[in-house]
Amino acid sequence: MAGGVRFEQARTVEPLTGPALCSMLTSKYPHEHGGTRNGLRMRTGLASLPKALQAYGYRTCAFVSNWTLKDKMTGLAEHFEEYESVLTRRRWYLFRSEATADDLTELSSSWLSEHMRDSAERPFFLWVHYIDPHWPYRLHDEYAERLGLGRSQNVPPQDRYDTEIAFVDAAIGRLLEALERWSLTRNTIVVFASDHGESLGEHGYWGHGRHLYEPSLRIPMSITWPGTLEPQAIEARALITDLAPTILHLLGRSTPPGFAGFDWATVLEGGAAPQDRITYYEAHRGAVISRHDSELARRTGLLAVGVIAGDHKEVVRVSKSERLLFDLVNDPEELDSLTGNKEQVSEGLGAWMQVVNDSLVQFDDTPPQPLDEESIEQLRSLGYVD
Repeated sequence: MAGGVRFEQARTVEPLTGPALCSMLTSKYPHEHGGTRNGLRMRTGLASLPKALQAYGYRTCAFVSNWTLKDKMTGLAEHFEEYESVLTRRRWYLFRSEATADDLTELSSSWLSEHMRDSAERPFFLWVHYIDPHWPYRLHDEYAERLGLGRSQNVPPQDRYDTEIAFVDAAIGRLLEALERWSLTRNTIVVFASDHGESLGEHGYWGHGRHLYEPSLRIPMSITWPGTLEPQAIEARALITDLAPTILHLLGRSTPPGFAGFDWATVLEGGAAPQDRITYYEAHRGAVISRHDSELARRTGLLAVGVIAGDHKEVVRVSKSERLLFDLVNDPEELDSLTGNKEQVSEGLGAWMQVVNDSLVQFDDTPPQPLDEESIEQLRSLGYVD
């Protein structure tokens, strides 16, 4: 984001919407908060960024536009005073299952106006989740022309994806203009982040959620606070779980115990960034759709675990018993694994895999309820059902 602190090497901890955003708000890994798959609710009673701010008098509100973020699938409403799923549009001619970026900006701007009119003395935390860009990569004609793509319906999916990025970028710009109209720009921290990246054909895969390759893990992430934070680009590795402790520290608030993320506040204020940080990742199956599946939903859902240490990323694909090792500096596209399957998993990744597995077994002592048919159809339309 222009004028802000941009994290050049930001990654999600899980390339799947529900688990990743629960991790963002609670600063816990999916195996810790329990919402490891779309359709699995988090544990109740967890600490989170919005809960912490609410305890300090903040008004907390969320507008989400993805079916997978409905409260019955995530348990996120517990963490906000106001939690609204904005599902006013149809996807693939099925049920109403999402909202456009324009819808979200209009609703959020109206909420902001209402807040400033009636509750201006209270600080606020507003989370707006835009589903765009997302499969099935719709073509936005206006932005296609600006990008030189024309109006043809035969535009390749990666170019359609670019028009969706332009579309949501314009909508977010209008929300930022609403902050300016209320003279809130210098008094408001603006955080921009994605829940996951997107694979656009790399490694023969389209979408996200099933692999730990860089296209799915890498995310845009920035923090902007004009007059307080100097614009800069941070090259050191950062995670989506870092946002909650960092924001609380910037606001001079205490961080709840148990947050897994790194606090970047001192770095943003001029301190040295960590150069030797080891970061961990996990991937799980998309959705829980049957009673049989739900009985072992977490334990059987683990697809892969990974670690990045130094310049190397190591991944174990659990279901295939496959080990991959990539040099991210010399092989950024992860085309040539440096090791064979028979070589032993590193001590660090082996320990991480054990921690994840142990937690998943523990959670399955209380299996979740299967989803209703409408929710299953929505998840299928979003591409989350195998």
